[in-house]
Amino acid sequence: MSGHNRWTKIKHQKEAMGASKGRLFTKLIKEITVAARLGGGDPNANARLRAAIAAAREANMPSDNIARAVKKGTGELEGVNYEEIVYEGYGPGGTALLVECLTDNRNRTAGDIRAILSKGGGNLATEGAVSWGFSRRGVITVKPGLNEDQLLEKALDAGADDLINLGGDGFEIRTEPSQLHPVALALEKSGVPLAEQRWSYLPRSTVKLEGETAKKMLKLMSALEENDDVQNVYANFEVDDSLIQEMS
Repeated sequence: MSGHNRWTKIKHQKEAMGASKGRLFTKLIKEITVAARLGGGDPNANARLRAAIAAAREANMPSDNIARAVKKGTGELEGVNYEEIVYEGYGPGGTALLVECLTDNRNRTAGDIRAILSKGGGNLATEGAVSWGFSRRGVITVKPGLNEDQLLEKALDAGADDLINLGGDGFEIRTEPSQLHPVALALEKSGVPLAEQRWSYLPRSTVKLEGETAKKMLKLMSALEENDDVQNVYANFEVDDSLIQEMS
């Protein structure tokens, strides 16, 4: 598993356990609101909303919170109008970064992201400078405990492209972006226990970081993800799992 994927896994575990759960809920509510605004409030007809609601339920968000976020998106309740922005940048060791944001103030967010990158040993890049190094994919996480060969057969039959064994963390199924929900639905119908469905940017190649450079990169990831306007951070680094565990 790449360093970034391992970092994301640990981040989710920490969010679910307490201290940063409020921040997680805020990000999920933003995503639900924007998804409902762009595609309507019916999750059966809105793939992005369906994924956002699934993520909220996986995080044990109360149903009332989900319903209010949908209504804010559809205009039934008053809400904030968020803008979607993806910033491109570089981190320590030449690491490439994509930072997905939802903001009600573009100038504030741009200034914040620039400052975080600069303080963390990185810098903003021009549009297109690093995005070419990532591919947009659908990602479905499967809970551990299944036979890999049987799961692979089900995944391929459902239309998936690849299956990654994450060891004790289960499996990751990858799809074309448009096939995320058809594949997930087929897997659910066949009894596969899914944990998460999302669209992600996966690096086409990775950079191995070690020592102080690796530590600076992990601190930068944490600082970016703690910003209220940041929804997701994607990067192309590899570091030893032991270092991520130590710094988490």
